[in-house]
Amino acid sequence: MALWRPDDLMRQRPVSDLVHAPLAEWAHSRGGVVAIRCGEQTLTFAQLQAAVTQRSNSLIQSCAPATVMVNDDLPMVDRLVDFLGIIASGRCAAVGDPDWPPAIRKSVLATLPEQAADLPAPQPKSAFYVGYTSGSAGTPKGYVRHHQSWTSSFRACLDAFGPHASSCMLAPGRDSHSLFLFGMMLGLWSGAGVVVQEHFSAAGVLETLRRGLTPCLMAVPSQLMMMVKVAQHRGMAPIEDVRLILVSGSRWIRGRTAELRALFPCARIIEFYGASETSFMAWMDTDDTTPPPVVGLPFANVEVQIRDKDEDGVGLIYVRSPMLFMDYVGGADDDTAALRDGDWLSVRDLGYVDEQGRLCLAGRQNRMIVTKGKNLFPEELETVLATYPGVVNASVHGVEDPLRGLQVVALLQLEQESSAKPPCALQLTAWCQQRLESYKAPRQYFLASDWRFTPSGKTDHRALAQSLRHHLDGALATDWPCLTPLP
Repeated sequence: MALWRPDDLMRQRPVSDLVHAPLAEWAHSRGGVVAIRCGEQTLTFAQLQAAVTQRSNSLIQSCAPATVMVNDDLPMVDRLVDFLGIIASGRCAAVGDPDWPPAIRKSVLATLPEQAADLPAPQPKSAFYVGYTSGSAGTPKGYVRHHQSWTSSFRACLDAFGPHASSCMLAPGRDSHSLFLFGMMLGLWSGAGVVVQEHFSAAGVLETLRRGLTPCLMAVPSQLMMMVKVAQHRGMAPIEDVRLILVSGSRWIRGRTAELRALFPCARIIEFYGASETSFMAWMDTDDTTPPPVVGLPFANVEVQIRDKDEDGVGLIYVRSPMLFMDYVGGADDDTAALRDGDWLSVRDLGYVDEQGRLCLAGRQNRMIVTKGKNLFPEELETVLATYPGVVNASVHGVEDPLRGLQVVALLQLEQESSAKPPCALQLTAWCQQRLESYKAPRQYFLASDWRFTPSGKTDHRALAQSLRHHLDGALATDWPCLTPLP
């Protein structure tokens, strides 16, 4: 079986506006090339196309419903075959989280159509994918995409990031996370193939990259920092075969860029900003001198407007592009749902455009804190706290205060391996006041015993806020992380 080769970068990109359609072409012209690799298991493009066709035919013959949930009990490779087979049949593939409790899974399945469907062949504007993100109460909210929204995103990726974006892609995350599913589908759509993991392993990713199986990595910041830590602990030599690292999912701490460059000295490191409902919005080559709010220039096919600006020029970010999602499953009306105005869409992020035309992100509308009569965006303060030596993650919240309106409180996760004495509140406050206006410095700090993450690997600020409320109310910590105040 053949592997990716550097001269494969010269291939002509697909012209199809269906996510799965190029598979037949690659099975014919590149049938022996590895399409999917997971550990020692591989599928060539010829084998993948055969398996996808078989799954698609079985769904058509059984008149399966218009939307089918991918079987997340299957191994990763088989899940990808299931996903592709569902969409090749003209149906929409719903991708859930294997960690959902039974009650959540039951409620999600109840939103999907049960009646059998005799469907026409898929078209570019046909729905093909239902992904899930958290609603205001933590209930999964399904969002629907059509084929062309992702094929337009594939082309935007290749146009912006250069030829290495069309090489074999390492996407070491769950397919239930749209970022990684997108990376997997990009590698298959481009004909270069994809490397995946059953469960994320920083050491496994480093070994894959060291072996030269792929020059391109798509990752979230927490994964990259784990990789850097493992490499430093093992005294690993720099990995020079990596040519492109794509970073998204949450803010990259640019102060750690030098460590990442030391590990991957030949890689172009790109941050991009987007959302499940919008796909790509803006991007930039990472630079540790760039101010933290900057997320980059809009993609070539994206228009940006800032609406309802305050006196500082900060307002709701609206975008218009061919990459927007269709709608939510069953609709959505909570404070996390996207806002539509004709062709324009906002995911309720607040920001502004600087003098260089770069989009700058202030924070999420529903997380903004008003303290001392001024607006504070937790994301800005969390970024500053995460640069303090030994701090891994930060979560900033507002607590009722009769004088200030809301008092700013920070929850912190420290490096477990560190033998250094934890910082005190005065040290952290001084650190913040040196970098931000003084009113933005937290009034209290707590260490969390168990940091909570969402299924996509982001800090679960909602769960941590509940822990803080339990602590302040004097409730016993049972299912919640124990909080320890810093002196």
